[in-house]
Amino acid sequence: MAEEGVRDFQTAKRKAAARLGLPETKHLPGNDEVDSALQEYLRLFHGGRLTQSVRRLRELAAEAMRFLSKFDPRLVGPVLSGTVTSASAIEIHLTADFSEEIGFWLQEHSIPYEQTDRRLRFGGDRQESFPAYRFTADNVPIELCIFDRREAREPPLSPVDGKPMKRANLREVENLMSEAAEP
Repeated sequence: MAEEGVRDFQTAKRKAAARLGLPETKHLPGNDEVDSALQEYLRLFHGGRLTQSVRRLRELAAEAMRFLSKFDPRLVGPVLSGTVTSASAIEIHLTADFSEEIGFWLQEHSIPYEQTDRRLRFGGDRQESFPAYRFTADNVPIELCIFDRREAREPPLSPVDGKPMKRANLREVENLMSEAAEP
């Protein structure tokens, strides 16, 4: 995940098993174990650069969240957790009555984007697809996942630990940045 930019836990585990000549079945580590190993690897081999990368991505995320403030943005994923690699995208959850509002907003500000869907897991093994938009700012991919007002109240489950995904509003992201800046 760190060296090849694989962002999906299952794909990373299958690739690792194949390299080791192991079957892709049962005895693979859990996503939380992979995430812990990734954090340790990044800390050991990318310590100073990791701190700079996290700071830069959080600053860019905060800027994007200010721009998207009317859609109640919430930062999620690796940029929030601090487990970033060269392939990490800034992931933001937005709330809108109609997902098309986001596309119109991006068009109005001349931001080229790609429209797609994002599949997320919820309690009870329920999976749902949500409209999503991708664009690039400062050579960093930004992924926006759109929820309606009702859906926004139930956070999807984290792919790492299966618990409700941590989400941070702009104030919380700014607090993270100021805490990291303190000696």
